[in-house]
Amino acid sequence: MLTAAVRDLHRRYPRNFQTDIRTSCPELWLRNPYLTQINEDDPDASIIDCEYPLIHRSNEIKLHFLHGFIEFINEKLGLNIELSELKGDIHLTSAEKKAPSPVAELTGLSMPFWIVVAGGKYDFTIKWWQSIRYQKVVDYFQDRLAFVQVGEAGHFHPPLDGVIDLRGRTSIRRLIQLVQHADGVLCPVTFLMHLAAAVPLRRGRRKRAGIIIAGGREPVHWEAYPQHDFLHTIGKLPCCEAGGCWHSRAVPLHDGEIHDTLLCVDSVEGLPRCMDSITPDQVIYLIEQKIDARDFRVLSERQRSSFRDCARNERNELGLGTRSIQQAYE
Repeated sequence: MLTAAVRDLHRRYPRNFQTDIRTSCPELWLRNPYLTQINEDDPDASIIDCEYPLIHRSNEIKLHFLHGFIEFINEKLGLNIELSELKGDIHLTSAEKKAPSPVAELTGLSMPFWIVVAGGKYDFTIKWWQSIRYQKVVDYFQDRLAFVQVGEAGHFHPPLDGVIDLRGRTSIRRLIQLVQHADGVLCPVTFLMHLAAAVPLRRGRRKRAGIIIAGGREPVHWEAYPQHDFLHTIGKLPCCEAGGCWHSRAVPLHDGEIHDTLLCVDSVEGLPRCMDSITPDQVIYLIEQKIDARDFRVLSERQRSSFRDCARNERNELGLGTRSIQQAYE
C-alpha cells in the first residue's frame, strides 16, 4: 500500500521531494525509481511514521486500502496527493523480466499455472477457508491446470495434493517472479492478492485472474481490485449487513493475544458462516468461465506429464504432513 502512496506523491509533485523508506519488506522496493538514499541524520530530512487511520472509517467511507497512506501523508504534509492507479507499485529487474518462471525452472517446461494459498496467519484465523475446499478445486482441474501452493513458514498452510509445493520456500522476490508468470491466484484476503494486482503483466498478457475467498470480515470497496473475483457476504448476513465485521478469529487460541477477544459471532463447526457459505463450486464455475472465454490456457499432454512428475518429487522431497484446522488451533 505504501508503494502506491510514494508513487503518487512523485507523480503529483514531480521533483518536489526526495524520499527513502524504512520498512519490514525492503524487497518490495527493489528498483523503485522514486527512492533516493537519505541519511537519517541529515538535518534536512523529516521522518514520518506512516499509518493508515482511514481503516477505522472503512465501513462508512467507500475508499480503498490504497487510499490509507495517501490520506495520512496528505494530512501530515498539507498535500493533495491523488491515487493514480488502483494497485501497488512493484518494479522488476531486467534479470527478472528475462528469467523463465520458477515453475519452468522446476519442470523444465514453460506452462500456465495458478498460485494457491490455502491457509493464513494465526492472528486472523477468521480469514481461513477449509483446506479441503481448496483441494476440491485443485482436484476438479487435475490434468487441466497446474497449481503451485505457497505460504510463509510458521503460518497455517496445510499441504494440498496434486500441486507443486513451495510453502516456506519463496522469498518476496521469488514470489513476485511467480506472480509475474501466473495466470491467476486463488487465496483469501492476503499478501498474494495485493501482489496479483501490483506486479506488472508480462508483455503480451492482458490480465491476471484473482479469485479471492473474502467472506464478511472486510468491506468490498476496501480490499477488492476491479480485475478480481471477490467472493464475499457483505450485506448478506446479519453480522456483516452494514459492512465488514472486522473480527479476528472463529475460536480462541488462548495465546494471550487481543485477537481472542474479537471472535466471530456466527460460525459453523469452527468455520465462520461467511466463509462456510462460499463453496468450491462457486470457485470452479468462475475458473471454468475464464477457460471457456479463452482468457487462460490449459495444460498440454507434455506439460501435464512434466507437472505431475514435479509435483510428486516436490512432495516426496519435503515430506510434509497434513494438519487439520482443529490441530492448528490445538
